[in-house]
Amino acid sequence: MAYKIVFFDIDGTLLNTEHAIPPATVDAVRKLKQNGIRVAIATGRSPYHLMPIARQLGIDTFVGFNGSYVVNEQKVIHHTPFATTTLAELEQMANGNAHPMVFLSHEECYANTSDHPHVLDSFDFLRLPAPAHHHRYWEVAPIYQAFLYCTAEEEALYTEGFEQVSYVRWHKHVLDILPKGGSKARGIEAILKHEGLTPADAVAFGDGLNDREMLSYVGMGVAMGNAHEELKPFAKMVTRHVNEDGIRHGLLQLGLIN
Repeated sequence: MAYKIVFFDIDGTLLNTEHAIPPATVDAVRKLKQNGIRVAIATGRSPYHLMPIARQLGIDTFVGFNGSYVVNEQKVIHHTPFATTTLAELEQMANGNAHPMVFLSHEECYANTSDHPHVLDSFDFLRLPAPAHHHRYWEVAPIYQAFLYCTAEEEALYTEGFEQVSYVRWHKHVLDILPKGGSKARGIEAILKHEGLTPADAVAFGDGLNDREMLSYVGMGVAMGNAHEELKPFAKMVTRHVNEDGIRHGLLQLGLIN
């Protein structure tokens, strides 16, 4: 199959366990582009949190916020912010359970509490600066994603009682909250339609539970060797661990580089 575009998740896929891009991955991306194959990012990260990686790799097309904000060749082609009424109801429920939240626009993010240890821990996990406090950021900016801080045991309070949004867990303390129906697959669909491509033209690499829809949607879904075990059944191929140059190995196996 002559694939025309490859999408890469960031954490655990482009970035290894040291939160660095392996030299073999940098070289593999360069060879993809030399071979005339488009390269894009598909991540749960915000535009401002993904741009350092995109710049390092020379990538100008991305799916951010797990599909809620999509840029093709530096132009926004799709965005789906939350309704403010939805965020108001969700925050009210979270406040009642003493669960902090972080609200993310396309430009910046703020927490609705100051220096909460779980918020600090999650941003440290991403090697990103912790957000400042803003009482109601969702009232003054379009919000494309929110972090809700609760345990896996507590999340049923929301998933069973608040069905207006989508949920994806990426940390022991954090649920991603997305506009209903949001996913990386939805964002990839927007790029493919914009470029006149089909899912069969696309490859995607990922490692987390928020990559399930993406790997199922594209023509060739590739799970990293370090991927969550529940993700691997959604992939058509499993490559090596990110620390073992999994991206380079996968692209070689697919014949996309040499």
